[in-house]
Amino acid sequence: MPEYRRRLPHIHLCDTHLFITWRLWGSLPARSGPIIYATPGQAFAAQDRILDRRSSGPLWLKDARIAGVVSHAILYGDCNRNFYRLYAWVVMPNHVHLLIRPLVPIPVMMRWLKGSTARSANRTLCRTGQPFWQDESWDHYLRTPRQIYRTAAYIEQNPVSAGLICSNELWPWSSAGRQAKAPAPQE
Repeated sequence: MPEYRRRLPHIHLCDTHLFITWRLWGSLPARSGPIIYATPGQAFAAQDRILDRRSSGPLWLKDARIAGVVSHAILYGDCNRNFYRLYAWVVMPNHVHLLIRPLVPIPVMMRWLKGSTARSANRTLCRTGQPFWQDESWDHYLRTPRQIYRTAAYIEQNPVSAGLICSNELWPWSSAGRQAKAPAPQE
């Protein structure tokens, strides 16, 4: 089982579903008081709710051009690069969530995904020499079908929970919005 550590430990399991979150540079909320949560998952969800409602810090992913670049790269990584099998995803104003089954080492996939989108976004925003993404991503392996289902629902409901839309099918930069736009199968 390959492992590496930066600020967070990262363990790579074969043929397992992975929930990954990464954020724009400078979008992490300042630490509030020492709140204790029952589980790391509850701590993550609480931090994510704060991030969703944050109106300060960079919100470059609100720009449809940038959200489109990131969405396209996520889909391209699944269909064309075969880096992963994609199950659910969402591009929020200041962060991204993915539920995947990796087919290549995570550092390879994330270097390509974050690197290519950062270059394109910075070019579009006329920014040079500045970081776009936070260095590190948060990842969590899912072990049961229930965890996979709940995580996919969490990801696709994220824009609704953040108060950005009233129905997840209305968010164009997500698996839910993409499925809603897909043409009906022909019989």
